[in-house]
Amino acid sequence: MKVSCALYLEVEAEEELLTLDWDSLPQPVMVLGGGSNLLFTKDFPGTVLHVGIGGITRHADDRVTCGAGVVFDDFCAWAAKEGLWGPENLSLIPGECGASAVQNIGAYGVEVKDILADIRAYDRKEGRFVHIDPATCGYGYRTSRFKTEWKGRYIITAVTYRLSREPRPVLDYGGIRKALLEKTLTPLVIRDTIIGIRREKLPDPAVTGSAGSFFCNPVVPEDVFKKIEGNPPHYEVEGGIKIPAAWLIEQCGFKGARNGGAQVYPKQPLVIVNATGEASPQEIIGLEKQVIDAVQAKFGITLHPEVEHV
Repeated sequence: MKVSCALYLEVEAEEELLTLDWDSLPQPVMVLGGGSNLLFTKDFPGTVLHVGIGGITRHADDRVTCGAGVVFDDFCAWAAKEGLWGPENLSLIPGECGASAVQNIGAYGVEVKDILADIRAYDRKEGRFVHIDPATCGYGYRTSRFKTEWKGRYIITAVTYRLSREPRPVLDYGGIRKALLEKTLTPLVIRDTIIGIRREKLPDPAVTGSAGSFFCNPVVPEDVFKKIEGNPPHYEVEGGIKIPAAWLIEQCGFKGARNGGAQVYPKQPLVIVNATGEASPQEIIGLEKQVIDAVQAKFGITLHPEVEHV
C-alpha cells in the first residue's frame, strides 16, 4: 500500500529553515529521517520535512560532526576507516545521523548516547539555532525528550560524536567476543564482524521491506523474571531485567507466522516484514496485535512497538 502526504520538503542547508513560512505549511509538520522506523498507516495530511544536510567534519580532538542527513552507517564506515573507536558496534543500523540522536539507536551493548557530544538544531519555538547538550536529552532505551515533551519543537541539523583513537572495544554482547577470537581488534575488524552477524539474522531492506526491530526488549522486575520458564537470555539493567523480545515471541510460536502479506521474520522474530511486497498496514498491525496478545497471555509481559505508527 502506498501512502502520500500533503507536502514534501527537502532542506539541504540550515538557512532554508529560516526562510520557511511555517504557518502556511500543511499541518502537522513531521521531520523525517530515513523513515526506517516508521509505519505509515494512512495518508499523512501535513508536511513531511526531510533534512538532507550532509558532510562529515573531523575536529582536532577527534570529535566528528555529521550533517543530519548523513546516512548513519556511512558515518560508521568512515570512522572505522579512520581508525576511530565509538560507533563500530552500531554498524549497519539503518537511518540517518539526525535521527540517531532522536531515537538513541543501540545495538550490541552500545547506545548512541554513549558517544554523543553535541546536537545542533533549529528551535521552532524560539525561531533560532541552538546547541543542545546530550546530557539534557533524557536518553533512555530507544527514547529521548525529542520523542516526548520536545516532539515537534527541534529540527536537528547536525550531530557531533565524541570518538577516540584509543581502543574501546565493547565485546560482551551477542556473541561478538567469540566471533572475534584470534583476530587483531580494530574498529574496522569489529565493524565487519557486526555486519556479518546482522546480515545472518536480519532481512536486507533493499530486498524485503521492514521497519527494522519492531518491538522494544521489555525490562521487567526480578519477581516477574523469576516466573518465566525456559531460562530466557537476559541482561541486568537499570530498573530491572531486560529480556529479548525475540525470545518471548519465538516461545509463543510466532517465528515465521503470517497475517496476509505481513510476516514475523523467520530468522529474527523481533522483525516484522512485508513478505509479499504488498502487505497492508492493517495486516502488519493485525500481526503486531497477535504477537502482543500472545506474549501477554503466556508471560504476563506487554510488548511495546519500537516502530512509530503514523
